[in-house]
Amino acid sequence: MPGDARPKKKTIRMIPQARTPAHEQDPHERACNFDEVNLGYLVEDAQLEAERCLMCPEQPCVAGCPVGIAIPDFIQRITARDYRGAYDVITATNLLPAVCGRVCPQETQCEGSCTVGDTLEPVAIGRLERWVGDLAIRERWSNVPYIQPSGFKVGIVGSGPAGMACAADMAKAGCEVTVFEAFHEPGGVLKYGIPDFRLPNKVVDAEIAKLEALGIRFECNTLVGRLFTIEQMVEEMGFHAVFVGTGAGYPSFMGIPGESLNGVLSANELLTRCNLMHAREFPDYDTPLQPGRRVVVIGAGNTAMDALRVSRRLGAESVRCLYRRSRAEAPARAEELHHAEEEGIEFHWIASPIELLDDGKRNVRAVRCIRMTLGEPDASGRRRPVPEAGSEFEIEADMVVYAIGTNANPIIGQTSKLKLDQRGYIATDASLATSIPGVFAGGDIVTGAATVIEAMGAGRRAARAMKAFLGLRDTDQLYCDAAAEPGSRIFGIDRAERGFARVRVPR
Repeated sequence: MPGDARPKKKTIRMIPQARTPAHEQDPHERACNFDEVNLGYLVEDAQLEAERCLMCPEQPCVAGCPVGIAIPDFIQRITARDYRGAYDVITATNLLPAVCGRVCPQETQCEGSCTVGDTLEPVAIGRLERWVGDLAIRERWSNVPYIQPSGFKVGIVGSGPAGMACAADMAKAGCEVTVFEAFHEPGGVLKYGIPDFRLPNKVVDAEIAKLEALGIRFECNTLVGRLFTIEQMVEEMGFHAVFVGTGAGYPSFMGIPGESLNGVLSANELLTRCNLMHAREFPDYDTPLQPGRRVVVIGAGNTAMDALRVSRRLGAESVRCLYRRSRAEAPARAEELHHAEEEGIEFHWIASPIELLDDGKRNVRAVRCIRMTLGEPDASGRRRPVPEAGSEFEIEADMVVYAIGTNANPIIGQTSKLKLDQRGYIATDASLATSIPGVFAGGDIVTGAATVIEAMGAGRRAARAMKAFLGLRDTDQLYCDAAAEPGSRIFGIDRAERGFARVRVPR
């Protein structure tokens, strides 16, 4: 190649120095509606931001992605205006780009590893992924490969990110896949736990439609563990393998006085009623909800931000966040925290509730709190909050929402013989196999609360193990070890494999 035709290596001085901002709704307008806040990129924005990628050979961003998306490859295709090619690169490992581009904590994953971020703001990988995913939805792109039926039936319990990722890989392997969902719509936490202003339901529905195109069947209103058990799926219903991805949706409380008062609820209940059951549109929908006028949300993670901002949109006069550490230790994404502040949420940092006070009619009227000081770091690496003697104060409230974490969904553990760990989560080995042969588990029900993309990574890892258990060729892997024992193969194919190809025999 002539010297002048070879592309020059990019340096930090050659790229646009400023991160391309996304378009957003005005804070005063959006606090009164449930429309999406972040409006994403236009094509010119995506082109400009894609130019900021250095295409560095080390690709630390790929290592920072839980599912290993070939990030520089899809960004390079954006710069070449090969948008369908960019979509193909992403969906080789991530089936939900429009979802993950919105809700994944890129700042601590791919963007947190970005080389550009050593000097400037990192490349906005998440915004670019979302832009490609949204374009694919508008253009109705999908990647449906030729699928040779394998004869195996696979059951998936839970239609959240882990279940969907596992279902897709097993469907591509030729299995007949049925996904069982307890709620009346598929999507799991993507539907019930995340408000439309952050992740519109229509985006989740569009991505689910692509899974249905693979032949995956969704059975909603089906609570596994009550209608039938995991053991029955394996022993009576004909499933050759089962994946459990029921999540960790059981809310945590603090155990302080007053938690049984009217007006005290979990963020899960509030968000499920509003997001999935349309309580915000009462009386057009018959889901009841008693929105508070003075709302206090305990916690400062992403779920807490969602509960705070939903309460604001439901018409609360005052919405306050109560967190026992400082703003710097808040686990919420920086963007979500910033949006909440813009929308007028009031934050009480380094303070913790010690009692919920009664109005005399079994309704909550106030939260009794105590101020904290931050001591030495604890096991999480954050400074431990220590109560400050004599610093008690009260905050008026007629609704208190707990958003301090979740626990394992207990139903599966109560109704099956699956081995659990000491926290009540399903115990698995490194391949995500459980104590029941043929049953695998992954996502929050194994690890505790994690990110969407981490749950998807677990679903895909379980699918690889399930294919090995069934003896199916894993097309994502190379051929078996060439040093295999003599006689262990037939025509170069491992004897343990049960994949097959149809052969037409002349008569």
